Amino acid sequence: MGREKGVRYQKCKAPEGPFRLLVPDPFFTNAYVKSKNALADSVYDNRADKSRLPRVTNQLASISQMFRRPAVGPNRFDSGGVPKLSGVVLNLPELLMVGFSSRQFPIACLCLLASIGTAQEGAPTRPPEFASIEVKEDRTITARIWAPQAKQVRLSGSDLPGSAPFSPGTDMTQREDGVWETTIGPVPAGTYRYNFNVDGLSAIDPRNPVTSESNSNTWSVLHVPGSEVSDLKDVPHGAVAQWQYFSTSLNRFRRVHVYTPPGYELGGEPLPVLYLLHGAMDSDASWSSVGRAGIVMDNLIASGKAKPMIVVMPMGHTGPFTMGPGGNSLQNQMSEFQKDFVNDLRPQVEQRYRVSNKREHRAIAGLSMGGAQTLEVAVNNLGDYGYIGVFSSGVFGITGTGPGGNNSGTKWEEMHAAVLDDVELKKGLRLMWFATGKEDFLLATTQETVRVLKARGFDVQYEETDGGHTWIKWREHYLPTFAQLLFQDAH
Repeated sequence: MGREKGVRYQKCKAPEGPFRLLVPDPFFTNAYVKSKNALADSVYDNRADKSRLPRVTNQLASISQMFRRPAVGPNRFDSGGVPKLSGVVLNLPELLMVGFSSRQFPIACLCLLASIGTAQEGAPTRPPEFASIEVKEDRTITARIWAPQAKQVRLSGSDLPGSAPFSPGTDMTQREDGVWETTIGPVPAGTYRYNFNVDGLSAIDPRNPVTSESNSNTWSVLHVPGSEVSDLKDVPHGAVAQWQYFSTSLNRFRRVHVYTPPGYELGGEPLPVLYLLHGAMDSDASWSSVGRAGIVMDNLIASGKAKPMIVVMPMGHTGPFTMGPGGNSLQNQMSEFQKDFVNDLRPQVEQRYRVSNKREHRAIAGLSMGGAQTLEVAVNNLGDYGYIGVFSSGVFGITGTGPGGNNSGTKWEEMHAAVLDDVELKKGLRLMWFATGKEDFLLATTQETVRVLKARGFDVQYEETDGGHTWIKWREHYLPTFAQLLFQDAH
């Protein structure tokens, strides 16, 4: 290494090995050092002595305590990103060849200290330590988010108290440390989606990595323990896989989630299959996340209440969703979904998995929009399904109002008259099961659909429960009840 002009060097005894130690006199001003001999640059023209690295750490910590602002200004770097110290450029290879005398701190440490920085004037305040979600034994939930500059923060979630659909959510209160918090509940055991509304901006919880996709956004997820069916238990567990398939009907790739029961990989026998459809505001990932379908099935199978089965959870939407007419409307998507399901999804599932091809081993069910899709797929292909489940739904528009427009019972019956009047097809149908809550906005749709089907000779089982249009009912009640009725007498 060539000597810098005007810089005085002194020789120091090198540690073990053929090292030459060159130490220029310190040139930092008193603003950065309290002693002229406190700092020095130790550069060897040979290899670095790695055994001295622990000492580097200790000396670096000492420097950190000495300084309250960086020794190098924010713009003192050359075009190659190499730090400059008082006009002396230190190359990175030289910085890696640093050794230490027992009495001196290396300037190389100052370079590193400047790059990592100590507390700088105007730097952001470090967030306080806190838990963003705290679930207490009484099933109350305290939610928190750090937003020191925010003016208003709310907690939102469709199934949470005070967070009904399209409501503004629950107001949160700001603490002195900038953390906003609120406590809600107690709530029933189960899984809940939530997010924060910070000054009008919807945001997921930055401290919670667990999320759930819906139709057009992502939610954070919390779980309140105490559920007999959806708590994670020490039982054999299956697996949920997601994969892409190409839909020739829609000329695009589509995604699907599939649950396989414990021991599927080691078995050889075909298994029954349940096709489980989501609602209008959800996605193919919803049943396995906020719906916890895999965990529900694990628990039911482990307790002997349900038969081992494959559960296929497809994407119900075929494009951006709108409730009104025109564009890619609900009616258009219902038609496109049915084509994709029959011509592409089901054949690929039957090719990839060991599923039985018998009618008595095939079921289909869905919630809300998925319930309406279930009826369209199953009624138009009634000979293929032994079990049909409709949760919080029915034939959309069958009452003349609501989703689906004017699709009165008479009109729907005329469209499906051939199937509805086929006595032989009805004989192979082992179960047609409906369930809807008394506070559900689709209650009238369910009631009218059940009435029409019964009038056409179908043996419909209908359960009218408490509650509304929520995952609490679908996950904790309807799916477990329906799953326990499937394939019990099938061979």
